[in-house]
Amino acid sequence: MKKQIGFGSLCVQEPEERRYTRPHQLPIYAASSFAFDSIEEGMNVFLGNQPGHIYSRFGNPTIDAVAEKIAQLEAHGAGLEATALLTSSGMAAISTLLLGLLKSGEAILTQGNLYGGATALFRDVLQPLQIGYHAVNLAQLDEAERLLRENGNIRLLYYETPANPTLDCFDMAALAELGHKYNCIVVADNTFATPYLQKPLQSGADFVIHSTTKYLNGHGNSVAGAIVGKNEELMQEAILPKLKLLGANCNSWDAWLVHNGLKTLEIRMERHCHNARRLAEWLEQNPRVETVNYPGLPSHPGHALARRQMKDFGGMLSFELKGGLEAGKKFMNRLKLCTLTPTLGDVDTLVLHPASMSHISVPREVRLQYGITDGLVRISTGIENTEDIIADVEQAMEG
Repeated sequence: MKKQIGFGSLCVQEPEERRYTRPHQLPIYAASSFAFDSIEEGMNVFLGNQPGHIYSRFGNPTIDAVAEKIAQLEAHGAGLEATALLTSSGMAAISTLLLGLLKSGEAILTQGNLYGGATALFRDVLQPLQIGYHAVNLAQLDEAERLLRENGNIRLLYYETPANPTLDCFDMAALAELGHKYNCIVVADNTFATPYLQKPLQSGADFVIHSTTKYLNGHGNSVAGAIVGKNEELMQEAILPKLKLLGANCNSWDAWLVHNGLKTLEIRMERHCHNARRLAEWLEQNPRVETVNYPGLPSHPGHALARRQMKDFGGMLSFELKGGLEAGKKFMNRLKLCTLTPTLGDVDTLVLHPASMSHISVPREVRLQYGITDGLVRISTGIENTEDIIADVEQAMEG
């Protein structure tokens, strides 16, 4: 007769998993590590001779399932295969990818009107490691090619389109062609557009990064990031080892929250785009407004390009009131429905002041050079009723 274990031991033991039918929803695997049936199995999994999970810093079933779904979304309709990794944030995605692809003595070519956190990463983390960067207006392809031609150590071309926060648009296919001409890896930040609106991999990019905190999740309740690439060998041999060693991995709870958000991505983006376009048109006609940046406006310099490479024009816009910074401050303090907060892509309308928030680490002269003025206001248009958003913006201007 089998000896019964003690009460305390029974408390500690894991119960036998009794699953007879598959769950309707993706389960959350809240496990730090995974058990092996034999030492031989453990050795084979560690050596990569058979599939299996080891430690959640390396991945787990929940995280891997969501990563695969994001890869499928970026590759959807493009006739290509993609693979993805989830990270602890969008910044973790950028830093892990770049540290995995670049070495000391090499450099990055990027744009001047870039997310402030990425600019600070290039300057304060990568430069001390002897990884340089060059910023240029990527709409000026001749100037970008001159820098590539004169700086043979540039090994990576990094862009975001539409740009944060000026909404400038760059030709993804042309940048990919140019980067590959000079043997560069091409990386696109697709956070603003999402794979619903545009697919950089289809346009020639090698990797795409996301702050999934934003539109992919869409509900402001998780922080995570994603790296998506077409070259699985490079992902496994260069990027994944860095992810493991840096500890920049996502966790199963945040991955699960991203997955829940992805279910409504298409319908949310349709409403975001509709509301942003209506608000931008209203702002453009308002006599209190100096300038409006939205690719969906025919007056926007990137309108024709955006029409060609995007399904719609997105939910982000920025504008400046006549009266500059002081007028902008008064406007933001009077908002009632909209929320003043340093993020974007949620279902509610969010307002940010780039000069003092997202781009505070960017020198003022650099900001001004690329149109990020002291009075610029960025709006992430939510999915509320359009009339309510416009009414709140109007009363904040007139109050």
